[in-house]
Amino acid sequence: MQSRKFHFDSALTPQGWSRDVTVSLDGAGMITQVGPGEGGEHVSGIAVPAVPNVHSHAHQRFMLGLAERAGPGADSFWTWREAMYGFALRLSPDDLEAVAAQLYVEMLKAGFSVVGEFQYLHHGPDGTPYSDPAEMSLRCFAAAQHAGIGITILPTLYAFGGFGGQPPVPGQRRFLNHAERFLKIVDNLSIQARGDASRHVGISPHSLRAVTPELLREVIAGLPPDAPIHVHVAEQVKEVDDCLAFCGLRPVELLMREFDLTDRWTAIHATHMTPAEMVALARSGAIAGLCPTTEANLGDGIFPATQFMGQGGAIAIGSDSHITVSPAEDLRMLEYSQRLRDRTRNALAGGPGQSTGRTLYDAAFRGGARSMRQPVGAIAPGCRFDVTVLDADHPLLAGRAEDSALDTWIFSGGNPLVRDVFVGGRHVVKDRHHINEDLIARNFRAALRRLDT
Repeated sequence: MQSRKFHFDSALTPQGWSRDVTVSLDGAGMITQVGPGEGGEHVSGIAVPAVPNVHSHAHQRFMLGLAERAGPGADSFWTWREAMYGFALRLSPDDLEAVAAQLYVEMLKAGFSVVGEFQYLHHGPDGTPYSDPAEMSLRCFAAAQHAGIGITILPTLYAFGGFGGQPPVPGQRRFLNHAERFLKIVDNLSIQARGDASRHVGISPHSLRAVTPELLREVIAGLPPDAPIHVHVAEQVKEVDDCLAFCGLRPVELLMREFDLTDRWTAIHATHMTPAEMVALARSGAIAGLCPTTEANLGDGIFPATQFMGQGGAIAIGSDSHITVSPAEDLRMLEYSQRLRDRTRNALAGGPGQSTGRTLYDAAFRGGARSMRQPVGAIAPGCRFDVTVLDADHPLLAGRAEDSALDTWIFSGGNPLVRDVFVGGRHVVKDRHHINEDLIARNFRAALRRLDT
């Protein structure tokens, strides 16, 4: 790619909103200069840093809308999980690649530019490892390349079925690894990511139910010191109760007792915390990876965002089971959950006169960049040119600018207001159309036909 320049009518930079902004890129799609004035290719609209999606289970896109019928007994996260296992056991490597590519197109069109893939379908449907144990994660790499999205692959460490090393259940047989084979997966992915700035590798110990601290320490010892670590924690009340029964500690307490949390850690969900746990997690530097629409769909509960962010805690967002794929919808759901719980408005604005949408959006792209360990999260020199452009000509944005435009996108407009998306300087979504969406959609439909037979 040659060096390029883009000119925007309006852009959100670290210095605030600016008009008539020219951004210069090098041949690798990294920003070299941002300044006033015209020059380069003009892109009409409102340019903002693209948001990373820090928590994705791509295989769950396949079951979208198929778990919304009431069962004979009380429905819960745990009954949903059994249904999910049934779907997960069916996908071949080709199927996963097709499903993931379609999902990643949907993410890009919504305004995301990086995905954190929490990938735990490691083996064949009967639990037999593939000849390359990283096969399924490599298919996510391939899907991301086809879609043009940045990816931080987070192969999932999964060994047990409950706290204290309980045996796994049959539905988990595709997920299971010991330390040596798991590190082989990480090594193979690292080799494939080498030299590609859009690919990063970390790990995702599934949860303290699925790994023991001893196993996780063994794996962490084999990682680069800055590799990101994402872990589900305290998503469900039953998980908290089971952890208390096992060791007398709650999941976040146990995690913080066993490990020195820093900003390389992302605590996914962290829904059920005591005030003391919440303060300790916020002050540790770890990022809370929130998935508000999935958490609502699964009946998880409400994250204490007002208190956590009030303590300086960092957040990021993910679409998890992909019941919706939209940074605007997840940020809106996060704010509305706090309003419903506390019977208030503008709960997360951060202070009088501040824009709620701006506060939430700033938190999401900053925390997301740290969580993904990718050079994104700002329209500034040294960052990759990952930019979302809102359609200033859309009727919903008539008369709107700057923070008011962000508020309108997040609280009224959602995905239809996203017109263009750039990843590393590549114009992957142009006038709401993804560059490869027709072929990727055909492959996705073919995969669904295979899976429905």
